[in-house]
Amino acid sequence: MPLNRKARTWLTESYAGDVTFEEPMSDHTSFKVGGPADALVRPKKRDDLVRLVRWASEHGITYMPIGAGSNILVRDSGIRGIVILLDGCLQTIAEKNPASGYPVVVAGAGVKLPALCAYALKHGFKGFNFILGIPGTVGGGLRVNAGAGGRSLGDVVETVGLLMPDGSIRTLQKTDLHFSYRNLDWPPELTAEPGSTPIILEADFCLKQAGKPGIRQEARQILKLRNAHQPWTAPSAGCIFKNPVGDRSAGQLIDMAGLKGKRIGDAQVSPKHANFIVNRGQATAGDILALMDLIRTSVYERYRIKLEAEVRIVG
Repeated sequence: MPLNRKARTWLTESYAGDVTFEEPMSDHTSFKVGGPADALVRPKKRDDLVRLVRWASEHGITYMPIGAGSNILVRDSGIRGIVILLDGCLQTIAEKNPASGYPVVVAGAGVKLPALCAYALKHGFKGFNFILGIPGTVGGGLRVNAGAGGRSLGDVVETVGLLMPDGSIRTLQKTDLHFSYRNLDWPPELTAEPGSTPIILEADFCLKQAGKPGIRQEARQILKLRNAHQPWTAPSAGCIFKNPVGDRSAGQLIDMAGLKGKRIGDAQVSPKHANFIVNRGQATAGDILALMDLIRTSVYERYRIKLEAEVRIVG
């Protein structure tokens, strides 16, 4: 439901300095597009986040958490309800050593994946290099089971801490989680009620101790390869489509369809990597969506393969 005057007053009084209204989402997404959110709140502490979620749930107000905004496309019409930015809280990274002797890294959902990789490299922990060069945060990365080279976060996660709509905290073991290619499904009992989707608070990752020179050399090679083949200088949301089943990737299919460099407005299929759509400066969400539709249609007409969006479309 839209925010009424009473709701706006409560938010202003409760989160003074940390809430804005009619906030353009183009300022908070890596695509640099998107209409306004009714309200955007950046909680400073975990308790502030818990209180906000409980209040919104009690009043039937929709809310959506985002981290770095790197895997979402917000429509030009914007987002109704509250957008919760997690980059002001849930930022801790710590280590705990279980009896097995394997290092376990505990990371808040707001921690950016590059920072998590840097922590692992600094301490000589092996197991995170596959996410080097992937933007986003721990929370967002888990929701899409981010990965590369045949590995994903679901391979190394051990537990996930969740904030439920009523303000309660739950911890799920890996055996309770349902990871698949670029997706995480919650147990049905957690989403049985409308609007009951939990928010990731933190996660435990089980890694291995390794020699620092070896993993740092591996990291340099991975980053060199990605920088050579992926267009990181222009605004984008990373790979726009999931790779379909088969021996040809989404990027290969789009390239074979002759769409590299294709533009609609200022949205362009990257000439460097065909599975990236980049914002050449003044693209709208509508431009990007139209280009996505063109890609889907062209690939299906040529190869009878349906491409599925990897980017999350909201609003």
